[in-house]
Amino acid sequence: MNFTSLLVANRGEIAIRIIRAAASLGLRTVAIYSEDDAASLHTRMADEARPLNGAGIPPYLDTDGLIQVAKDAGCDAVHPGYGFLAESAEFALRCGEEGITYVGPSVENLDLFGDKGRARTAAEAADVPIMKGIDGPVSVEEAHEFFASLGAGGAMMIKAIAGGGGRGTRVVTSADEIDRSYRRAHSEATRSFGNGDLYVEELVQKARHVEVQILGDTGGEIVHLGERECTIQRRHQKVVEIAPAPNLSEELRTSIIDSALRLAKSVGYTNLGTFEFLVYTDAASGDGAFAFIEANARLQVEHTVTEEVTGVDIVQSQIRLAAGESIADLGLDQPGIAT
Repeated sequence: MNFTSLLVANRGEIAIRIIRAAASLGLRTVAIYSEDDAASLHTRMADEARPLNGAGIPPYLDTDGLIQVAKDAGCDAVHPGYGFLAESAEFALRCGEEGITYVGPSVENLDLFGDKGRARTAAEAADVPIMKGIDGPVSVEEAHEFFASLGAGGAMMIKAIAGGGGRGTRVVTSADEIDRSYRRAHSEATRSFGNGDLYVEELVQKARHVEVQILGDTGGEIVHLGERECTIQRRHQKVVEIAPAPNLSEELRTSIIDSALRLAKSVGYTNLGTFEFLVYTDAASGDGAFAFIEANARLQVEHTVTEEVTGVDIVQSQIRLAAGESIADLGLDQPGIAT
């Protein structure tokens, strides 16, 4: 392995999960904590714990501060976990500039999938179905025009270009809702992601939410670990995850997974990612039965569901891929891993 010490740039449960995976690979781990997290369990699980300046969330978003802590602690790798800076292309870039291995997708992958409009464009270029929408940032006037184009009974989603987790997202079913929904989505996106740009796409009223777990190495090999069903949600937040997704025809399941692999390969995807799709519930099967939504270029909260089904330690896999190992080295090039 080309690094020996890992800074875990997160807190709580995911920090503990990463510390355990790293320890099993023989890596030294360094935890971080804000003033109000000093007594948290993750600080006692690591080989060493380093304080951050300040309390609450801001210290975990301080790129310069985290890079300095990594250097001071002698860490030559960083795992961002999920949330905080996990999808920050800037953070990944800075790590590379400082000679610190970033455990996650490439800067290019983070930059691409951090812009959901560009992600839609990439999907279309890879011949992956997408929903009707506008790929770039839209004004409120353009949102009105798009809604009108949907015709009677149409509905749309106003969504943040950046970020995820349902923040900066509003459902619009009537034209008189657009102005208020746009303002609220813009405000929430700006507050959550520092980027208030919004895009719009048609709302599919009857659909299932299915996501595919992808792993890629730096040699261009891409594999999947099957799919998860996450249709049951509350306020755009996933509540229940099931793997594999029940009641999908094998033809439809294969089409969705093949689309995820095709998109990942087309952009040279590396490390770990989740490619998400809507499946139309009134469709039988085939390419017209689903559409790409977005890709999350990071470890997700629900990764443990896939681990239970496949027996693959996803966090260990992330670390080993970041260290330059191949999909074959991980033993994931064998057929049937995801079944």
